Amino acid sequence: MNYRHAFHAGNFADLVKHAALLQLLDRLTAQGGPLTVIDTHAGRGLYDLQGAEARKSGEAEAGIVRLMAAKDPPEAFAPLTAAVAKLNGGGDLRRYPGSPWLIAQALRAADRHVACELRPDEHAALRQAMKDRRNVETLCADGYEAAEARTPKDGRALVLIDPPFERADDYARIVETAEAVRRRNPRAQLLIWLPLKDLATFDGFLADFEDAVEAPALVAETRIRPLTDPMKMNGCALVLLGAPAELAAPLEAICRWTAETLGEAGEARVYQA
Repeated sequence: MNYRHAFHAGNFADLVKHAALLQLLDRLTAQGGPLTVIDTHAGRGLYDLQGAEARKSGEAEAGIVRLMAAKDPPEAFAPLTAAVAKLNGGGDLRRYPGSPWLIAQALRAADRHVACELRPDEHAALRQAMKDRRNVETLCADGYEAAEARTPKDGRALVLIDPPFERADDYARIVETAEAVRRRNPRAQLLIWLPLKDLATFDGFLADFEDAVEAPALVAETRIRPLTDPMKMNGCALVLLGAPAELAAPLEAICRWTAETLGEAGEARVYQA
């Protein structure tokens, strides 16, 4: 696998995923009781927006740079923009936080975070970024296997799954992992990120997912362009299992602003599946 998220850090899909993640964590940490968060594909944790990869792709310029410069973005983005501003000390936008950094910032002392990264070099960077976090454990391991093994059998848990989709079996492994996690802990919640290239692939995944977990899910689609070319990432989707009902409104705001402001004839929809 040659995927490097450094090329894509801070792009439109990160904005959707991370803004939604922080909205969900805000609600989960307000409910009381310890929470375990497992991140199956954690990456490096922190990204250099002035690095060669980010500058080559230009995706951050079209994503987080535009969000931070926006005059009146939806309130649902406020936790993310505050986290990015804090990371950069209120100065120039040079660094972008990955999901492990954002999760670690949001959790309380009694909560736990297990961040998994399979690539040894990426895991080394992740471990360095998380070294001062007492309630964070990093694993150089297969995140799907770790989610099944490390999800607590009792108590509250959130599993974040967002693979790079460079393997043909990623869709199937997400379904298998979701089924295993819920079998291990029926209270566990899941937040799954997926690319939107064509409807056939996405609809097939949703059908398999619904059959496996046998529970309603909240789906949020962000299409930055019509789904006419399956060779392009035309958008992204979030599938949330066990999410609180009040999350639908901020998800709608996040997806719609991203689609309409950063997209080309973009559109968004949030619905129960």
